[in-house]
Amino acid sequence: MHGRNHTAQVVRFGQEFLLLECGEGTQLQLRKYKAKPSKISSIFISHLHGDHYLGLIGLLSSYHLSKRTEPLQLFGPRGLDEILTTHFRWSNTRLSYSLQFTETSTSGKVLLLEHPLFQVSSFPLHHRIPTTGFLIEEKEGPRSLIKEKLQESSLPLAAIQSLREGKDYRDSDGNTFKVIDYCHPHPPLRSYAFCSDTAFSPELSRYLAGVDLLYHEATFMEADQQRAAETYHCTAKQAAQIAAVSGAKKLLLGHFSTRYPDLSDLLAEAQTIFPNSCLSEEGITYPIPTAHA
Repeated sequence: MHGRNHTAQVVRFGQEFLLLECGEGTQLQLRKYKAKPSKISSIFISHLHGDHYLGLIGLLSSYHLSKRTEPLQLFGPRGLDEILTTHFRWSNTRLSYSLQFTETSTSGKVLLLEHPLFQVSSFPLHHRIPTTGFLIEEKEGPRSLIKEKLQESSLPLAAIQSLREGKDYRDSDGNTFKVIDYCHPHPPLRSYAFCSDTAFSPELSRYLAGVDLLYHEATFMEADQQRAAETYHCTAKQAAQIAAVSGAKKLLLGHFSTRYPDLSDLLAEAQTIFPNSCLSEEGITYPIPTAHA
């Protein structure tokens, strides 16, 4: 209703594309906004309520029909593998690509994926069934060398390699070449946290401390707080409180109830607590801010 589709987000780091959730219609929306499904290397599902994963079988089937050969990593709760296995068994489908499933856990922060550019961890949310959030943290890449300094000194290859890795280098004569002298300052590392369905849980701040961009569900307004508690969801005000106590730099609100045709009141409610709040809108790209953004 109100032109809103079910949850699905694409997060891009360099040429790496991650899909968070896969509600109904996800592959249609990917094509509509020219986010090529074929570029997605990993999919993360927070929990097994249909509005968060019912588009998955269609997407996986389309990959098969297009003869995908690249492996696909899938992270999700216990039972998701059984759902997929049952479907593909009864549809007599043997996928053309390797689907590598990793079961998520609600036991604290768990590292799921290591990549040269970033890492992805899960953490527990407080919902009616086992549910996890996801934290994506950027890693330091190779340092950028100061060209003028290199021209002044004839550094051995070993020194250049060490400096690019962010390590000072000491040669056989006892001369030390420091990263701070030969490399540009490294850009601030970015982080993104995704909190799908959850009741109000201030303890989440232990996983979200200092996050640059926080997506947090804001299903209801404060006037419907009782309904939010009954359904293990949050209000816009509560989402803003989580952002504030976590020291987040920016809050992205989402997962709105269809009872609110106009979302401006939800945004205003959040901004009274956390001014740097905005509404998640379909088809919009949100850069991850840094301390200097």
